[in-house]
Amino acid sequence: MAFNPSCKDKKKSIDQSLLLCCKLFISEARNHATLDAIERAGRLDPETVIVNKFPDRSYNRTRYTLVSYVVHDITGSAVYSPLRQTVLAMADAAFGAVNLELHSGAHPRLGVVDDILFHPLARASLDEAAWLAKAVATDIGNRFQVPVYLYAAAHPTGKALDTIRRELGFYRPNFMGNQWVGWPMPEMLPEKPDEGPTTVSRARGISMIGARPWVALYNIPILSRDVSAARKIARMVSARGGGLPTVQTLGLVNGEDSTEIACMLLEPNQIGADRVQNQVEMLAAEEGLDVEKGYFTDFSPEMVIENYMKLISAERD
Repeated sequence: MAFNPSCKDKKKSIDQSLLLCCKLFISEARNHATLDAIERAGRLDPETVIVNKFPDRSYNRTRYTLVSYVVHDITGSAVYSPLRQTVLAMADAAFGAVNLELHSGAHPRLGVVDDILFHPLARASLDEAAWLAKAVATDIGNRFQVPVYLYAAAHPTGKALDTIRRELGFYRPNFMGNQWVGWPMPEMLPEKPDEGPTTVSRARGISMIGARPWVALYNIPILSRDVSAARKIARMVSARGGGLPTVQTLGLVNGEDSTEIACMLLEPNQIGADRVQNQVEMLAAEEGLDVEKGYFTDFSPEMVIENYMKLISAERD
C-alpha cells in the first residue's frame, strides 16, 4: 500500500505510543557479505530501526529485531507501517543470497526466511501486530512464491508455532543426528499453507509468520558435547515434557565443546529466566553436568523502545 502523505503529519505523535516490533530470523550467520546485504536492505527506510542483531555461527542463524510505528485510518484500522516494506526488502535480499539446499547448521529451520514474529510495543495492540503479520504473509507468498504458515494471533484459530513446526518435521535433524542440512522434506507439503503455493522451492523453503505478546529468548550453555543429555534436560524443562508452563526448549549443539538449552519464554513475566536457569541447573546436576549462566539473545521490550527512540532521534537530527 502506498504511503498516504496525510499520515506523515501524525508520525511524531505516534512514535512513542503505537510501535510494532518484528523479530526476523534468517538462515545464515556465516557469510558476512550476505548479512551485510540483508542489513543494508533493512536500513533503506530511516523510519524503521534495526535495534538489535543476533547471529550464531554454529546455528547458522541470525535474528534481526526491527521497530517502527503503525498508522490508522479515520475508522481506527491499521493501514500502514514502514516495517512492512522493510521486512520485504530484507527477505528479498535473503532469498537472493541464501540457498537452503546448500545450508547447514545446528539449529532447525525450514526456510531461508524461517520465521517472522510481530509484537506490539507500548500502546500498540496485538490486533495491529496480527494485521501486519497477515499483510507480510500475503506479500511473501505472492511476491516470492514461498509457502507461508501463520501462527498465534495471526492464525484464524490461534494455532501455535510449535504445533505447525512439529507437523512439518522442524524438530528432526537430518544429518549426523544433530544437524539440519539442505531441504529435509518432499516438495509437496503435508499441510496446506495459509499463503503462497503448495509446492516448495528447495532453495527457499517455507516461512512461518505470526503475532503474539512479547516472547523472551534465553539460552543456557551446558558444558558437555552430549547432545542427547541436553535434549533430555530440555524436554524435562519444557511445558510439553511436563516441566515449566509456557516454556519451550530445544537441546542443541553449540560450538565444539558445548551444547545449549535454547529457551522460548512465552510469558516471561510469569515464568522468567531465573526459574528456568534454576531448573536446568538442577536437572544437569543430576546428569553430572556443569551449566553456565544463561543469556538473553535480545533486549527487553523496554530496552527495545528506548533504543528505538534514541536511534530514530539520531536519524532525524
